[in-house]
Amino acid sequence: MEKLKGKVLQTLSFMLVFIAMGLMISIQFKTVQGSNRTSTPTVATNYARSEELTQQLKKAQEEKANLEQQLEELTKRFKEYEDVASKDDAALKNLQQDVEKYKILAGLTDMVGPGVIVTVNDSDLQPRDGEDPNLYLVHDEDLLSIVNELKAGGAEAIAINNQRIIATSEIRCVGPTIIINSTRYAPPYVIKAIGDPDTLQAALNLKGGIVDTLRFYGIKVDIQTSDKIVVPKYSDPIKFFYAKPVTP
Repeated sequence: MEKLKGKVLQTLSFMLVFIAMGLMISIQFKTVQGSNRTSTPTVATNYARSEELTQQLKKAQEEKANLEQQLEELTKRFKEYEDVASKDDAALKNLQQDVEKYKILAGLTDMVGPGVIVTVNDSDLQPRDGEDPNLYLVHDEDLLSIVNELKAGGAEAIAINNQRIIATSEIRCVGPTIIINSTRYAPPYVIKAIGDPDTLQAALNLKGGIVDTLRFYGIKVDIQTSDKIVVPKYSDPIKFFYAKPVTP
C-alpha cells in the first residue's frame, strides 16, 4: 500500500512539473527572422506579418488557459491524494496497534514484568508399604492445577520450561515425562507467571490448595517472587482445521 501511494504521488508530481513547463513554453514566441533581402518590406507584408503574430498570440493564450486549467485540476487531485494518504496512514497505525494487542492476547509476543517463578520437582521420600509410588512424582494434573491457580490469581502470561501456555497448549503425562506444546520434559519443571507477585504467591499458598497437597507427599515446590520475569512467546505455528469464525 505504501509503495502504491508513493508511486501515485510521484506520478502526479511529475505531471504538475510537466504542465508548469508547458505554461512557460506556451507564452514564448518564436522570433521570426527577417528576410535576407535588403529591400524595404511592403505595407502588405507588414499587415500579413501582424495578422500572423496576432493569431499566434491568440493560440498561445488559449494554450496557456488550457494548461492553467489542467494544472488547477491536477493540484486539486494531488491534494485529494495527500488527504487520502494521511487518512490511510492513520488507519494503518490503528490497525497495527490492534494487531499488536491481539498478538499479546494470543501469546505471540515476548512479555516481561513482575511475577513469580515456581520450581516443581519429584519427591525424595520413599513410599510407605502399599502406597502408590506415583503419588511422589510430579504429574500433568499437578502442573495444570498450578497453572489454574496462577490464572485465578490474575496471571497475564505463563510459561512452563519456557513453553508459553496458550489456549491450545497441552500438558499431559507420557511415562515419567510431561509433554508441553508437543515437547517432552522431565522434572524439574519451572513455571514463570507475570502478574502481581504477592497475589500470585498467595493464590498458590492457599491452605489445602495444590501446593499444600504436593508438599504432603514430599514433592518439592519452591516459589520465588521477582520484579522482572521474561515469558517467551509461543513460537510454533497455530492452525485451525475445523474451527472457523462465525460470520454475521
